[in-house]
Amino acid sequence: MFCNKKLLNYIVHIINKYYKTMPVQITAILLLIASNIFMTFAWYGHLKFKSSPLFLVIMVSWGIAFFEYCLQVPANRIGHGAFSAAELKTIQEIITLVVFAVFSVFYLGEKLAWNHLVGFGFIVLAAFFIFYKWN
Repeated sequence: MFCNKKLLNYIVHIINKYYKTMPVQITAILLLIASNIFMTFAWYGHLKFKSSPLFLVIMVSWGIAFFEYCLQVPANRIGHGAFSAAELKTIQEIITLVVFAVFSVFYLGEKLAWNHLVGFGFIVLAAFFIFYKWN
């Protein structure tokens, strides 16, 4: 528990130290990137350890996800106002896809096929429709 508390205190220190000196949008996006790295490991990191007991995997994933929430919640709170809720969610989804693509290739050793890239492209196109100011 000491290690978790120490890491949490460090995360809070970094957020408090830097988020006031960076543009709100950059702070929110950086926190979303960091939270998505934790989330991806929480959700998919266990796939390399299929022989581990499911209960253990759930508990470890839950522990990792705690730190994801410690970053995701401040990201949304800091970013809301500079971005709408729909825009924050869209940014989060794009970041999730990028982080997941890197994770699946380099950590899981899986290949991305053309259809994955086309699907990701459609999601990026959806982001265009959400962010474009239709006046």
